[in-house]
Amino acid sequence: MANGRNSREIKRIRNEILVGLRVVFPAAMQADRLMRSLLVLFPTLEFDYFRRDLHYLAGKKYIERVESDSETDKLLTPWRRRWFRLTVSGLEVADECIHDPALEE
Repeated sequence: MANGRNSREIKRIRNEILVGLRVVFPAAMQADRLMRSLLVLFPTLEFDYFRRDLHYLAGKKYIERVESDSETDKLLTPWRRRWFRLTVSGLEVADECIHDPALEE
């Protein structure tokens, strides 16, 4: 159990993040809107855990951060206002063309 969440729940949330971004691919989605859509499936999801999952997926190069024109400083933009987009690798995982053992249930 990691931070009060079991590994199965973590994998499901990360997969749903990929699926949510696949819906708007190749466009980007703001983190706050993505989290709100996930709250339907995971009503107890906390933003700190969600932010960790975004960071994990970005580290694996499945998603990437997109800077909007309105951002003056990339580092000072709050996480909820940051934009993320699915990468080609992330699309392949979301479409189940390739398998990542860390995301399989």
